[in-house]
Amino acid sequence: MRIRELEIRDCQAGRSVQDLLKNELLLSEGLISRLKRRPRGICLNGKKVYTTYRVQAGDRLSAEVGDGPDFPRPEPRAYPLEVLYEDEDFLLINKPAGLAVHASTRDPDELTLENALAAYLPSDENPHPVSRLDRGTTGVMAWAKSGYAHELLRRQQHSRDYYRIYRALARGRVTPEAGTVDLPIGRPPERGYCRMVLENGAPAQTDYRVLQATEEASYLELRPQTGRTHQIRVHCQALGHPLVGDWLYGKEEPELILRPALHAFRLCWRHPLTGEALVTEAPLPPDFNVLLSRFKLLP
Repeated sequence: MRIRELEIRDCQAGRSVQDLLKNELLLSEGLISRLKRRPRGICLNGKKVYTTYRVQAGDRLSAEVGDGPDFPRPEPRAYPLEVLYEDEDFLLINKPAGLAVHASTRDPDELTLENALAAYLPSDENPHPVSRLDRGTTGVMAWAKSGYAHELLRRQQHSRDYYRIYRALARGRVTPEAGTVDLPIGRPPERGYCRMVLENGAPAQTDYRVLQATEEASYLELRPQTGRTHQIRVHCQALGHPLVGDWLYGKEEPELILRPALHAFRLCWRHPLTGEALVTEAPLPPDFNVLLSRFKLLP
């Protein structure tokens, strides 16, 4: 069980346990409420304590921030994972193509990343996806090992402290060579799965720049400022340059690649517990490199 501790300093003396849990250990009110029901969920100097208690300098406050044994867990199913970063609270992997994050109602027995992470992690840790990637998208994907850690990192998303850089291959020569696509995205009522640019859609912005280009294709670097479903794919289509192999927003191209040519290349994030600024990268997968070679876009 993951436990967070706080040794009370002179300047913190007199504050309530509730205040310290919320503002120093960054526990949500919901988690604090659940921990009150655990035998050793919240302790002071090794003994269970009321959250109204006011602490003294030198006291040691502890909280069980792990999910606990009653938390529902996906079925563990072994699958090889490429781990890019791991500590007590977070796990970053290089997501392969073709693997969904969650099971779907269409195929509830399908192997998913949740199954693979449940097999990889110890039984007292649970996989929580911090941000999701489409089934066909590869690259850096962040997971938390508890709901507590998930909430801490989720608060950072699409800020200066947490953002992803993607690499993509789009059809045609993209001009201008750098810019921001600022077009709202929504779900058309007659087409439930796909998304499109809609006047009354949710705000969506994507920064892009062209790394290399020919008349056939453009190798792009993209940074979404927002996190709409299929955002990069929809915005590239709106530019008139759908991603190579994008069967939903462009056309299927199985002779070139079996998925949209999109890869989450870099995640820039700040560790919410240590404050350290981190950069985690995932190398381009083989099918993407083959595609770049095919279009003569390799350096």
